[in-house]
Amino acid sequence: MNKNNNLIFGFLLFTILMLSAGRTFATPPLAYEGRRLYVSYCQLCHGTAGQGDGPLAKVMQIKPADLSTTIRARSDTILKKIITGRGKQTITGRDRHNLLSEAMPEWKDIFSDEQLQALIAYLRFMTNTSRHPLMGDPVVGMKLYHTYCQVCHGEEGDGEGIMTQLMGITPMDHTNPNETNPLSNADIINSILKGKGRYMPAWEGILSQEDAEALVSYIRLLAH
Repeated sequence: MNKNNNLIFGFLLFTILMLSAGRTFATPPLAYEGRRLYVSYCQLCHGTAGQGDGPLAKVMQIKPADLSTTIRARSDTILKKIITGRGKQTITGRDRHNLLSEAMPEWKDIFSDEQLQALIAYLRFMTNTSRHPLMGDPVVGMKLYHTYCQVCHGEEGDGEGIMTQLMGITPMDHTNPNETNPLSNADIINSILKGKGRYMPAWEGILSQEDAEALVSYIRLLAH
């Protein structure tokens, strides 16, 4: 873009950001809400990475399931039964799914169906062997995304923001793992801070490295 086009683009972006400030945004992605639930209810026993090494498990001298090795083999239906405690049906005196212990709480009266779906979405993200680790705080990332990114990438991250209609651009669909998974966290951070292509602006000087890492974490959850 030449200097005049840069000025026009910057003015349009600034105007839309100001108009967007105070809007109510779309419901957070399932995995985002699931992470919040996991941190609040599961992490103390199952640990940050889901490997059954949480601080409460150590104090209680129990060994929770290593989610990094058990989740992938279970369907969503079975996972819901395990989480709610409805899977504690026994066959010849043994746990039907060979996962539950007496120390595992029954969450059937705590989580709604929507919360169960969100929690399972995050568990799937955690245990996906091709996943990229969360680098920053996705809660901060969501706020930054809605402030700086949604005008192009859309409120839900699907690449259908207001700017796409005004300028005929096609931003990346952050909800599509086929588009985001091939990129490393460093690749996305570089695009955020340095810019990429004709229309992706460089946010260096506006966003910090820590901001970019938080954005990357939110973007990773958008695709799950």
